[in-house]
Order: sequence, then C-alpha cells, then structure tokens
Amino acid sequence: MATTDVALHEDSGSLERKRVVNDMSIQVGTVNGSGSQSSNTVLLRSIFQMGVPVSGKNLFPSNIAGLPTWYTIRANKDGYIARKKEIDFLVAMNPETAREDVMSLAAGAVALYDEPLNLRTLRNDLVFYSVPYDKLVAPVCPEAKLRKLVKNMIYVGVVAKLLDIDMAEVEKAIRKQFAKKVKAANLNLAAVQAGYDYAAANLLKRDPYHIQRMDKTTGKIIIDGNSAAALGCMFAGCTVVTWYPITPSSSLVETMIEYMKRFRIGPDGKATFAIVQAEDELAAIGMVIGAGWAGARAMTATAGPGISLMAEFAGLAYYVEVPAVIWDIQRVGPSTGLPTRTSQGDILSIAFLSHGDTKNILLIPCSAEECFTMAQDAFELAEHFQTPVFVMSDLDLGMNNWMADPFPYPEKPIKRGKVLSKEDLERLGGFARYKDVDGDGIGYRTLPGTDHPAAAYFARGSGHNERSQYSERPDDFEKNMERLNRKFETARSFVPRPVLISNGKSKIGIIAYGTSHWAILESHDQLRKEYKVETDYLRLRAYPFPPEVHEFVEQHERVYLVEQNRDAQMLTLLKLDVRPELITRLHSISHIHGLPLDARSVTDEIIMMEGK
Repeated sequence: MATTDVALHEDSGSLERKRVVNDMSIQVGTVNGSGSQSSNTVLLRSIFQMGVPVSGKNLFPSNIAGLPTWYTIRANKDGYIARKKEIDFLVAMNPETAREDVMSLAAGAVALYDEPLNLRTLRNDLVFYSVPYDKLVAPVCPEAKLRKLVKNMIYVGVVAKLLDIDMAEVEKAIRKQFAKKVKAANLNLAAVQAGYDYAAANLLKRDPYHIQRMDKTTGKIIIDGNSAAALGCMFAGCTVVTWYPITPSSSLVETMIEYMKRFRIGPDGKATFAIVQAEDELAAIGMVIGAGWAGARAMTATAGPGISLMAEFAGLAYYVEVPAVIWDIQRVGPSTGLPTRTSQGDILSIAFLSHGDTKNILLIPCSAEECFTMAQDAFELAEHFQTPVFVMSDLDLGMNNWMADPFPYPEKPIKRGKVLSKEDLERLGGFARYKDVDGDGIGYRTLPGTDHPAAAYFARGSGHNERSQYSERPDDFEKNMERLNRKFETARSFVPRPVLISNGKSKIGIIAYGTSHWAILESHDQLRKEYKVETDYLRLRAYPFPPEVHEFVEQHERVYLVEQNRDAQMLTLLKLDVRPELITRLHSISHIHGLPLDARSVTDEIIMMEGK
C-alpha cells in the first residue's frame, strides 16, 4: 500500500491521487527554544543530499523562547525555491497553533501530529498521522531534561519513513550537524531511528508525497546569506568591522569574527584586523568613517532601526567623501515593527539617507552567491567613488538556508581608487582634494601617513572649496554639490548591471529585486504555462539605475514592479529616474506581510491587473 498512487483517508473513504515526487512544501510548527532548529536542518540537508533542490524558511518570534515558530522546507524537482503559499505536509508539534495550522491546510494535505492533540477530528479532507512522541523518546533518552530537545528528532525519522528519505543521508546530515559532538550525534540518531521504526510498523502510507533521489544538487552547498556576506567581506580585504547587535544582522558579524580569527591571524600570532562592538549604531558607523578616512577597508552591519540612527554620520561620509560599507539586513518596520520578519522597506530612506541633497549607492543581492560577490563589489565601489555603499540584503536571505554554487575565488587585485602616493605627489607638487580633474566627479585623495607634506588635508563636514578649505561662498557650495551629483551619475556605469530574462516579444515587463527574484522566476513560468501570458523580467541589482533599466521600461507597454514593502519604494525611485511620459507604464505590486514572497500571489495579482 505504501508504494501505490492511492491514498485512503480513515474518515472520508478512498481518494485517488497522482504520485507526487520531489514537489512539496513541508512545514514544521514548534515552540521557539525547543531545539527544533537542528532537527529541521537535518531534514532539509537530508533531502538536499538526495539531489533534490531545497530551501528552508524559518519563521520565528522576536522573543527568546516560548512562542510559536514555523520552519518550511520547499523541495522542488524543477528548482523553484521561493516560499510556496500552500503547505502540503504539516508536522504539528505545538499545541497552541496545531488546530489553526490544520485548519489553514488545503484539502488533500497531510498533517502529522503529536498523538495527544487528537487533530484528526477537525477535518475529514486531510490525511492524518498521529505519533506518541513522549512514549518513543523516553527509552531513547533516559535524561528527562534532554527529552524536549531530542523529541524533535523523532519526527525527522517519521517524516523520513513517510517520504522515503534515505536514512543513510539522514545519518550523514546528523553527523554533520553534530560534527564535534559524537555522543549527541548518536543520541539524536537513535531518536530518528525510533521514529522511523514506529512509522514503519504503525503508519500506513496514505498520502501521495515522496522524495526520490535526483542529481540536481551535485557540487552545491547550503549556506545562509549572512555567512556568505561575511566570507565575501573577508576576501574583499576588510580589516575593520564595527557593529552593534541587532536582528537580523548580528550573525553576519558573529560569523565574520569566526572567519577572521581563523584566517586573519598573522605569523606572529597577532590579529591583522579589528572588530569592535560599539555602544550603539551611531558610534559604529562613526568608527567606520574614521577607519575609512585612515585608509582601512571598514564596514558595519545593521538593520532598519540602526540605519535610522546612522543617518547623520552617513551624510558626513557622503559629503566629506570617505569610503564606507554598510550592510542593511532589512526587516519589517516602522519602529520595532516585526523584527524577525523579512522586508524590503529601507530602499527609499537609504537612497537619500541623511539630510540635504544626499544620494547613496545601493547594491541588492538576491542569493548567497551575490552576498559573497557583492561584498567585494561594495568595497571596490566605496573606494572608487569615495562614498558610503549600502548592501541591501534582507532577513530571508541573511538568516535562512539557501542552496548555492561554490563561491569563486577572487582573482582580481584590490583597487583603491584615486589614491595618490608619495611618488605621485612628488611629481605633481600637490593636489586639490575636491577638484574634478577627470570629469567623472571623483577627486583624488591621499591616505594619512603618506610621507609627503602635500598629503595632509581636512575632511570637512562644513562648507569647503576644492582644496578642502572652509568656505561659505555660494559658488563653492554649488560647485561642490554639482560635482557630487556628477559622481553619482558616473556610478550608473560601474554598479552591477541588471539581469534580463526575456523572449523579446512580450508587451508586459516585470521588474523585481533581491529575494523577490525567486518568486518572480516561478511566477514568470506560471503566467506562461497556466494563462498563456508572456512576460519579460528584469532583476535590478543596484541603484543608481544603469541605462538598461530605462531601456526595459521603454520597450514594454506595461511594467509591474514587484517589491516587499507597502509604499512601492523602488517604484518611487524609478519614477524619479525615467522620462515623465513613461511613468504611466509603471504599476506596483507590493507585499508587506513579512513572509518571504511566493509566486502564486504575484501570478494572481498580475492576472487580475491584466483583466484575465
């Protein structure tokens, strides 16, 4: 019965279903602090090791422990890794949310639950499996204090049996998860085996879902975006990191501390880097500016509330033209908002962060690979343009597990931009710090410690002329501000180019950015396959917009800009950028629920707006 295509529901009779292989969304509902993170990671990695494309989304509360948490694994043979709107297989472990979780399922879904919850009485159109977790964990784990943690591994075994997940891969994943703790690995493996054996002896397979070995993950890795960013910053030559802890950016710096201690200790045993936890975000960016002025490659990482505190110093760095890299791992605001939910809500504020006429360069990664490569881009651009560069990640990318190709080892030498050496100054005799010599808006600078009297200059936050001398002359200020704007325009040709997916025949264009990309890829295919609606898709990777963005708008009758904020922030920037007569072509699709974007919601909204 376990291998047939027919599922029998105990209450509703027989239901004929097609066998569903490697295409499902598994959601585990537990309590924060119960140790479920390890079991969920083992489950995800086991599927990944069977060659099936996967992604993991952790929906967790903002307190330390006790509130509901959900972890969703998407397994898809076609490589779609965005969050799936529908849940196919629910593992209900939290009594407080179990009933609501079950009632939210579509007909035909599966609910695996802790036996005392008695959930099978709620509906007759689902497939239910009950498991006595407490009875199973007791003989496996004699120590009562550990049972709450080990209990979660029981459901890993049950799910492995029901979905045909190879137990050899489960053991491999457990050994990796507890690599330095053999005793813990053995204990957890025993719990998994107990769940597997119970399911084999007591649960009749009545659902259509199966995991079957593929070869679509060969050579790939699983990593979160913050860890990828930390690696990228280290490889980019960053030597100064200052920060103040805030969700969801803290793990970026915490991981970087581990990497730097491992790879950036000199032969003499001394660190070749400085990582400083500041008293607040304002102090953190102040230290970055000081280090950047002194010649170090310096960065900080924060989230929206920290960005708000950094505004004044960000304006200083922009105006005095000091390189700085700021990672913003975006979360839902305003104020405290939803600190453990994802968002793209800082785009507009950071583009013009600080007071007066300020324009900032933004880089927008969509993947772990781009967190790695854009880390290097950020430092190169910051030094080339002598300005703050903001990398706009988000909680979904930063804290969740993603498949990725191995990162390319950087081959290009580090470029410091327009930095004058002692020899340059000997030849020139001197220089004007804020003079546009080359017509690109970028002045030349020297680093403190350069052994030449002409190397010294002030970084003035007040009005100054080309030679960095104090000035309140209107013509000096206007000339300086126009040059800064010219520098920003030059950046259009240097920032990462957008990525185009097009058949060249569609009248409809879609523009998105960041982690929305994964939902758009799937929606692009849904629109074509289900509705015969052809679309072209352009993924933004940076601001200011390169020329290709303008060309894309001009080539399409209607352009839908999809983003994860309420006020269509990127669309606002685009409207300020394109020719006025093109603005009516632009339409907004915005989502602000704090959950990672799913394809079905995008597809449904476009079809509605298209009048289909």
